[in-house]
Amino acid sequence: MDDTGLWRDMLVDTLGNEGPYESFVETPDGLKAYVQASQYDAAWLASAVQAFPVPLRYKAEEMEDRDWNAEWEKGHEAVLVQYGDHDRKVVNAAAQDEAVRSGSIWVRAPFHPHRDDVSYELIIEPKMSFGTAHHPTTYMMLSYVAELPVNGLRVLDMGCGTAVLGILAKMRGASYVEGIDIDEWAFANARENAASNGVELTFKLGGAEAIDGTFDIILANINRNILLADMPRYAAALNPGGSLLLSGFYEADEGALIAKANELGMVLKDKKNRDGWSSLRLVK
Repeated sequence: MDDTGLWRDMLVDTLGNEGPYESFVETPDGLKAYVQASQYDAAWLASAVQAFPVPLRYKAEEMEDRDWNAEWEKGHEAVLVQYGDHDRKVVNAAAQDEAVRSGSIWVRAPFHPHRDDVSYELIIEPKMSFGTAHHPTTYMMLSYVAELPVNGLRVLDMGCGTAVLGILAKMRGASYVEGIDIDEWAFANARENAASNGVELTFKLGGAEAIDGTFDIILANINRNILLADMPRYAAALNPGGSLLLSGFYEADEGALIAKANELGMVLKDKKNRDGWSSLRLVK
């Protein structure tokens, strides 16, 4: 990925994770970011732009009222996720002992066409939640969930967003899947998506403090700082031999996350990289 793409992804991460911006559209000469008028804070945006690592120019304007659902549907495309051993970088030789499946996942909204030529089809209506497989981090995490054994296991989808990861885990035979998200919009959207896909998941509203019980697999696609802060809680809730799958950060951040995991008794088994982003599989 060129530098322009990297800076654009970093800007989306800043505006979406640290700020109230809900959706983004790439343009030939930049990025359009959308936020509710009631949530727009000119001072916060100016500060975020000033603190960004490269110079930015921007302008803010209030959009005319229109059917935004129809506008969103025009630009929202379905995603085909390909999974298999070809994109997995083995770090620990023991990871080679695990059979890795291959196939494809069709992640679509209700208004997209059905496909019969895929391994799994997920119907996801994101609304204001993160998790549609368009972003490289969600793409990699979905591929991990599809590749690794989950049948009969307890799975935690931390910061679940649309619940796309947890839904796939349940489709693949996980005995129990729990989704936790701090955002009320995501909480409601996740429940709707689970029902649309005909799977039963348990959802909780909150952060890492809401984790109760232990799990065989913990999925956390959030961001570097939250992952570092909450990893001790993840490690405590992970069963011996269980896998912690992380994403939401850049390749340059891998070292800090691996070091923290090692302190907590977890080792890196393998990883994935896509467009400058990273996903790690750590085993307790």
